[in-house]
Amino acid sequence: MIILFGLAGSGKGTQGKALSEIFGWRWLSVGEAIRQTGEYGEIIDRGELIPNIEVINLMNKQIEKAEAEGFEVILDGYPRNKEQAEWLISNMPEKLDGAIILEVPKDELLERLALRGRDDDKERSSIERRFEIFEQNIGSILPLLESKNIPIERVDGVGPVDEVTARLVEVVKRIKPEASEQSNDVNGEEIEHSYGE
Repeated sequence: MIILFGLAGSGKGTQGKALSEIFGWRWLSVGEAIRQTGEYGEIIDRGELIPNIEVINLMNKQIEKAEAEGFEVILDGYPRNKEQAEWLISNMPEKLDGAIILEVPKDELLERLALRGRDDDKERSSIERRFEIFEQNIGSILPLLESKNIPIERVDGVGPVDEVTARLVEVVKRIKPEASEQSNDVNGEEIEHSYGE
């Protein structure tokens, strides 16, 4: 299991999906899972976070389902804070292979979010609050991972999507040497590995 961290607009979703296809893993996005419930719109609009226990239960079910179906997991944006990280480390320590932080300057993130046009990306104050919360939380999560000797890698998230993907693929292979690129996707169709060419 690899955790993919990054600020809103850093490309976590795009890259998480790409890695899941390349390695044949299950991509589990906490943001996507929360949006799919349809229950937390007002909280998200205010730039606030969902109660920890609800997020933990939601993601735990998704992780267990993926593993029951035989998939390795790439976690996108989860755990989001210290409490969620403590739960994950306490309950699944042997499953955590490493964490990757996708780094993009804030000015570029704001431009990307404006182009993305999602409802929860429209208010600048809400975006800046999300940035602030992320930075506070990552500061408390990383020491927990380090204390368990879980590898943490930082990857430059600036540049063409395929170049960023290529950087991530190399880091994943370093963290998890047994990870192997798949020639076919989950539908049996050939995967076009256009990154890095």
